Amino acid sequence: MDARSPITVAVARFEDLLALGLRAVLEDDPGVTVIAQDIEHHRLGVVLRAHRPSVLILDADRLAGAGAVRELSIEHPDTHLVLLGDGLSTLESSQLLAFGASACLGKATQARDVRNAIHLASRGLQVMPRGPAHAAGGVLTQREGDVLLLLREDRSNAQIALALQIGVETVRTHARSVYRKLGVPSRRALVAAR
Repeated sequence: MDARSPITVAVARFEDLLALGLRAVLEDDPGVTVIAQDIEHHRLGVVLRAHRPSVLILDADRLAGAGAVRELSIEHPDTHLVLLGDGLSTLESSQLLAFGASACLGKATQARDVRNAIHLASRGLQVMPRGPAHAAGGVLTQREGDVLLLLREDRSNAQIALALQIGVETVRTHARSVYRKLGVPSRRALVAAR
């Protein structure tokens, strides 16, 4: 038996069948304590401030985009985000990981893999998506994630440099790295992939 404290987990709102399955998976794990569940997305901030869970399980399909993940990870740095979604592409998963998610899994993921992701996330580790973007270049750095967010807003290199207080050539370097790691040939392809 592990002497560590149980991992505290909060679960956002999911459709009924998936919510029941998640509840069963979590109740079956003695290393996990669910401290809040069925949380409406507009109440996440309030619940995270009140309970400070180690892991938050979110429905990626209900998020407003990767920026929402970035905001949650910045506002609640001690809560690790595990995202479950339908048909998340490798590109989308890589972006979400770059913006602060600890894991991106499909909703059809097996129970043991969900439990493993929770345990790894609680230790500050990331569960990497399989696929060409991960194989090609790895996860984006935090600064590359910042650049990616602004690239997706279709800002110019000069606007990005000003917003991040870095040089234009540094923006170009980060942008090339983002394209390589995400497996896209250009800014146009990146913006079109939204």
